[in-house]
Amino acid sequence: MDVSDIEKLINDAVALDELHVKYDGSQCQVIAVSDIFDSMSRVKRQQAIYAPLTDVINAGTIHAVTIKTFTPAQWQRDKMFNL
Repeated sequence: MDVSDIEKLINDAVALDELHVKYDGSQCQVIAVSDIFDSMSRVKRQQAIYAPLTDVINAGTIHAVTIKTFTPAQWQRDKMFNL
């Protein structure tokens, strides 16, 4: 599995404006940006990104996942601290 596989899993499940994925073979860092997060709680945001990765996590392909979610306005304000 590589970054493009992870991006495809997430993009096929969630409509995002931007997606940034870093993957080192066992640990995955995801930054997702979308207006859909505007009305979601922090937990629901995490669940929306985590859900499409469940199978590869359960298979042991990905060992750990760090997820950060932003609305486009939040991302404009905070992206310099997160890339």
